[in-house]
Amino acid sequence: MRIIAGKWRGRPLIAPKGTETRPTADRTRETLFSMLYSRVGTFEGLRVADLFAGSGALGFEALSRGAASCLFVDQDGAAIDAITANAKKLEATREETDVRRTSVMSLGAAKEPLDILFLDPPYDTGAGWVALDKLGRLGWIGPGSWASVETGRGEQVDAAGFSVEAERVIGKAKITLLRRE
Repeated sequence: MRIIAGKWRGRPLIAPKGTETRPTADRTRETLFSMLYSRVGTFEGLRVADLFAGSGALGFEALSRGAASCLFVDQDGAAIDAITANAKKLEATREETDVRRTSVMSLGAAKEPLDILFLDPPYDTGAGWVALDKLGRLGWIGPGSWASVETGRGEQVDAAGFSVEAERVIGKAKITLLRRE
């Protein structure tokens, strides 16, 4: 698993040990970032979140492409260890990274909305849709925010209050890009 583009292009990432996480494949990340790039134009200065973060690959990819900061959230200790090791290895600054070992559902109210939220919850749980609803009510998602939810290819989109901007199936995964209605 490697960073695809930007200042850290080609740099390897560490995946969490064990079977609790399912890192987003390079091909899936490449498709996702292509979808986003065609819509947002640049990642320069954006504030993003990598939720259900695992290795943090989505957040580090965004930082590599110019995002100003990324909030990494995962409740698994091995995932937090991998994110912390990846941040150190990439020499990411404290201003760029905010790593929290907690449930996405435990996040409190946001100070301001984020630009892009990446959600990669366990497949077939509906956790992504529940998290989107709660994060929207807590101010993490504003009118200009984008949300990307990775699910299993057969899962149905159930995101009340969001419009589906694009969907792509890549292998066993499906990426759904959403905007607040």
